[in-house]
Amino acid sequence: MRATLAIAVISLWTTGVGIAGEADVVTVKAVPTGDGAYRFEVTVRHADEGRDHYANRWEVLGPDGEVVATRTLGHPHVAEQPFTRSLPLVQIPVGVDTVTVRAHDKVHRYGGETRSVALPDRRPAVPIAEGCTAFRRQVTARRTR
Repeated sequence: MRATLAIAVISLWTTGVGIAGEADVVTVKAVPTGDGAYRFEVTVRHADEGRDHYANRWEVLGPDGEVVATRTLGHPHVAEQPFTRSLPLVQIPVGVDTVTVRAHDKVHRYGGETRSVALPDRRPAVPIAEGCTAFRRQVTARRTR
């Protein structure tokens, strides 16, 4: 059993794959700053091991997966876990009411926990046909009273 464990540890060490795992987004806060812009405060957890293996960015994604904004992290946070960083003045396209944030690390890239957040001053998009039907129901209900 000890020999198997030792072989597994040596194998991980020699292949360059660390045991830090993937970078996880723990919390996201979107704060409206006016003119359709937001400040994002994102908490990331990753067992950074040094310059060769650390969480090096997080990204705000639109509903179609397109990257809306990126916050680059220039150094490891070995002694500060989890850690929170912000990104101001992120312009979110009109019609988008929810975004997803994902983290990236230098070894595993993507794959850790993501978080979606509803934008506080945006209403959920309602399909036109559904909105028209709901309006017709309201008008009809008023007429029958």
